[in-house]
Amino acid sequence: MGIADWFNQLNPIMQALLATCSTWGVTALGAATVFLSREPKRRTMDILLGFAAGVMIAASFWSLLAPAIEMSEGKSVPAWLPATVGFMAGALFLRGFDWLLPHLHPGFPMNKAEGIKTSWQRSVLLVSAITLHNIPEGLAIGVAFGAVAAGLPSATLAGAVALAIGIGIQNFPEGMAVSMPLRREGMPRMKCFWYGQLSGVVEPIAGVFGAALVLIAQPVLPYALAFAAGAMIFVAVEDLIPESQAGRHADAATMGAIVGFAVMMTLDVALG
Repeated sequence: MGIADWFNQLNPIMQALLATCSTWGVTALGAATVFLSREPKRRTMDILLGFAAGVMIAASFWSLLAPAIEMSEGKSVPAWLPATVGFMAGALFLRGFDWLLPHLHPGFPMNKAEGIKTSWQRSVLLVSAITLHNIPEGLAIGVAFGAVAAGLPSATLAGAVALAIGIGIQNFPEGMAVSMPLRREGMPRMKCFWYGQLSGVVEPIAGVFGAALVLIAQPVLPYALAFAAGAMIFVAVEDLIPESQAGRHADAATMGAIVGFAVMMTLDVALG
């Protein structure tokens, strides 16, 4: 039995768990770049952050919103309604999290920390910022695998795997975005790596929750897909794009976003 056949026979919740553990692993791989002798240049980081934003935007449409609309066709409600409601709910959910959870975006001073006031250290605030990114990513993967188990024609295992691959790729710069700033502040490399990979722990949790939710209540599937899309678009517009444009390499970061979108679109169409 090949690996693909073995994976196909797994429970969808286990599939989601393995997929999100893999994306967590890529986050850890990005954080591990702190062990390199030289830190990547700011231009490289801006391009990678732009790339991550492009992947998230493409995944939000091709892997989440388009299937949500397709699943809603021929139902008792207009096809656009579940996608619109879910999309807005996802964005508002992340906005509430962004408002409440103390966090600090990489490269910003402590007085620019967002969320409720806290005495948390800078390292914890940086981890919180990237954790915000990873909640919708893990949820999106879990919902995608749950949709496959529901037997819906518009949801395929290859498409769910493509989504996991795309999110895994863009997790690499997110791991770097935690570990590298901490290293610049003099923190030991191992501790920087620990905090960097820690930001990805939430993805398996969100992935299992998303898959289980869809299996328990299949009618919510279009809303759940669009919810994950709205949350991911919020992250891309609120965090990744501004961070990638904050340096003096806006054009390079924009091209990174274009390439990221193209890569995710190609993965989804080719595999899904």
